[in-house]
Amino acid sequence: MAKILVIDDDSAINELIKINLELKGYEVVQAFNGVDGFAKAKQEEPNLIVLDVMMPEVDGFTVAQRIRQCAEIADTPIIMLTALSELKDKVNGFDIGVDDYLTKPFEIDELLVRVRALLKRTKQIPKSSAVRELLTYKEITLIPETYSVKINDKEQKLTPIEFDIFNLLFQNHGNMVSGAKLLKDIWGYEPDDNVETIRVHIRHLRSKIDKIADGKQYIETIYGGGYKLNI
Repeated sequence: MAKILVIDDDSAINELIKINLELKGYEVVQAFNGVDGFAKAKQEEPNLIVLDVMMPEVDGFTVAQRIRQCAEIADTPIIMLTALSELKDKVNGFDIGVDDYLTKPFEIDELLVRVRALLKRTKQIPKSSAVRELLTYKEITLIPETYSVKINDKEQKLTPIEFDIFNLLFQNHGNMVSGAKLLKDIWGYEPDDNVETIRVHIRHLRSKIDKIADGKQYIETIYGGGYKLNI
């Protein structure tokens, strides 16, 4: 049975999430502020964390950052709940290492789908950790041990999910990879799920790759279709 930690200062939302997760057979631990949430994350070592952003004193971004810096729980998947619709706020969460997000108000069924998909993904061997050796083609080298991409002599660190996305594009370089395939292969979502998660990750991934690309546009958006890595 998977254990899920819910960190949200809104007691009504926290309880709603708890009830519905328990109905699906999950064990649920609750925390109602960031300080207690981080403490319970270390104590309980949950399989997944549902984390609200807007909390007093210690917000969700800070909690997520502390989790990623704590060796014992650094790899715990995090779904962030946010009332913030600004792209920069979502990018901030992804940069810290948040795995997925939902914007409030959200449908509880959508949360349950994302919880199930993320748990399924993390029970499998991550694509990035399954690859032990360097992957090189032309000027690009992927370094799985550090989740890094090297272009010529410049290196850029990525988050694990960003690395998996880039690796999938790399393995299919020159060909379009649909948003549906990215959702299915990286997150385990069905193709008809919201692709906003992909758009935000690709935009952030592209900004990182552009820093070491010497002006070349490696990641191409195929509008209405997907994405392609041009090497």
